[in-house]
Order: sequence, then C-alpha cells, then structure tokens
Amino acid sequence: MSKFNWHSEPLSDETVITLNFKNTSNVRRYFQSHFGECWKNNRIFMAWFKENIGKTLKDALEEFRKNHL
Repeated sequence: MSKFNWHSEPLSDETVITLNFKNTSNVRRYFQSHFGECWKNNRIFMAWFKENIGKTLKDALEEFRKNHL
C-alpha cells in the first residue's frame, strides 16, 4: 500500500489521518477553508494528529472547534 500524499491528494472530511501525516500547505488550506484565513496550527493540535491515526479530518475539525477556538 502506498503512503497518502498530504502534499497533493484532495482532502475531505472523510480523509483518514495516516501514520505519515504531514502539516503541508494542502492541509493548511483545508483547515483555512473551514476556519478562515486567520487559522493557525499549534503544537497541541499537531500532537493530536499523531495520537489519532485512523480518525478523519472531520474528527480533527471537531477537535479544533472544541479545544482551540
């Protein structure tokens, strides 16, 4: 199985967070499309990704809303 390319693959709410997750400009655009241009990532949120392999980007959106807004 090939690794998911976080740089170029289309992202959606159903995209599964993989072991090779990277905070790419593609990922940042996805979150900015939901939270606006002022969205900024942080270490706590990045750690959440590493601890939640197998969850979806929709889960990540909910986590950010719940704990970072």
